[in-house]
Amino acid sequence: MKKSCTLSILAGTAAVVLATSLSARAEYRLEKNLKLDPGGSFVLNADEGSVTVTGMPGAGARVVITANREDAESFFSFGFDEGAGMARVTARRKHHPSWGKGVSIHYEVKVPTQAQLEIKTADGNIDTSGLRGDADLGTGDGNIEVSGLVGRLTAHTGDGNINLREVSGNAEVQTNDGRIEVTALDGALSARTGDGSIRLEKVTGDIIARTGDGSIHIQDAGGRVEAKTGDGKVEVALVKGNARGGELETGDGSVRIVLDPAVSLNVEASTTDSSITTNLPIKVSGVLSGSHLAGSLGSGGALLLVRAHDGPVHIEARQ
Repeated sequence: MKKSCTLSILAGTAAVVLATSLSARAEYRLEKNLKLDPGGSFVLNADEGSVTVTGMPGAGARVVITANREDAESFFSFGFDEGAGMARVTARRKHHPSWGKGVSIHYEVKVPTQAQLEIKTADGNIDTSGLRGDADLGTGDGNIEVSGLVGRLTAHTGDGNINLREVSGNAEVQTNDGRIEVTALDGALSARTGDGSIRLEKVTGDIIARTGDGSIHIQDAGGRVEAKTGDGKVEVALVKGNARGGELETGDGSVRIVLDPAVSLNVEASTTDSSITTNLPIKVSGVLSGSHLAGSLGSGGALLLVRAHDGPVHIEARQ
């Protein structure tokens, strides 16, 4: 009799644990279709959650909100506004941020390809693709990825990486702590990180690249380049015919610049604690020393200023 009672208690306990486990695993899902014409603006402002936005043909915005808990609305209130020119989604916490810490939310959004975008989330990744309109993206803590955008881009994350691919339009991106990678951007670019590396490839316009701590690597730069790091090496290769000049600097590391020997530039390079090497026919002006070089390439032109405070400088001809 005692054995039977014990088994009943264990079975009851197991049932409660199983029910609790299933409840914890149950998901919340909310779907909403909103009016939005091509060329209109989609705005999402959330206190929590990751966001994926994809462009699609036609009109209208489709929003799917999912969470890892079926009681998500106990912690968040979701709001929706719609009209021909704008669709808006908001997600606000109902309680102190310490409540519902285990709730994970994701917003899956499909908008017209030609929509304007404004996405702000306090905590979560942002991923957009296939859009032909300006985009303003911001997250307090998370990565930002943008691909296939035709339009002006502004992106900021407090803590996370930024990755851009195949963007046509000027871009301004910033992370307080994380790396920045850009491939194939047709326009001007400003890329800033407080702590992390910067890697850029095939940017056609002028570049500003700054990091407090990390290396900078720029390949096939089509415009003027300003690249500065407090601690790390700087490597820049200009496309053939690029005579826009620029300013390259590192507080601790080497600098290497590769450029077309047929262009005309004024060149000034210096290093505090190393040497300068070049295989270019630079006409030296003033006194030549191992740590300072000033002169002109071709008939002279825009200024290329190179400084390495603790490392060598290499100025090389593009093959």
